[in-house]
Amino acid sequence: MPDRAVIFDLDGTLVDTAPDLMRATNHVLETIGRRPITMDEVRVFVGHGARALLTRGLAATGGLPENYDVEPDYRRFVDFYAVNIAEGSLPFPGTVALLDKLKAEDIAMGVCTNKLEGLSLRLLEELDLLKYFGSVVGPDTIGIAKPDPRPFHESVSRLGRKNPRAIMIGDSETDILTARNAGVPVIGLPFGYTPKHVSTFWPDRVIGHYDEAWDALQELFAQEA
Repeated sequence: MPDRAVIFDLDGTLVDTAPDLMRATNHVLETIGRRPITMDEVRVFVGHGARALLTRGLAATGGLPENYDVEPDYRRFVDFYAVNIAEGSLPFPGTVALLDKLKAEDIAMGVCTNKLEGLSLRLLEELDLLKYFGSVVGPDTIGIAKPDPRPFHESVSRLGRKNPRAIMIGDSETDILTARNAGVPVIGLPFGYTPKHVSTFWPDRVIGHYDEAWDALQELFAQEA
């Protein structure tokens, strides 16, 4: 049987990171006298990296300051988040069971995310998930972010498998576009972070719970055979 691989997004796909992202964002907003953003807001703002999250948070709480430079606030965000990365973040229900099943079937697994590689590694390690993944690629790993397909291809390449059939799992338009740009099937999850239901982006499959993921993956791998 040909090698097979599954590449996961991280925030909103493998792990519900919204509580800790909200805390880090509100830490920065508090330093400049803004109101905190809500959980509903952060779930819409997440998906394009911390700079975009901060910019959206500022826009929602009074607008961007004139001549705003996001970099100092970005550093404050990263410094706070790095030491509070897994205070409230948890894998989504059914995630670990799926990872165990994939591992038992010798299906390689990687992560392709727009979270910084170092933060991604730290989060996965804190949650005892890093052991499942042969690659973790962030926007800084090769200097390119999703939806460019190159981070996805890098994630697959670092798995060390020979031309594996690969499938992506993600929760957002960015993930669907990444898979389309990479020419691979994609499974969409509706419980992540996106202002529109993931089905509106036309993934190959939509599953409502990770309990449904194994059957969806087998169907898609069979179509690729």
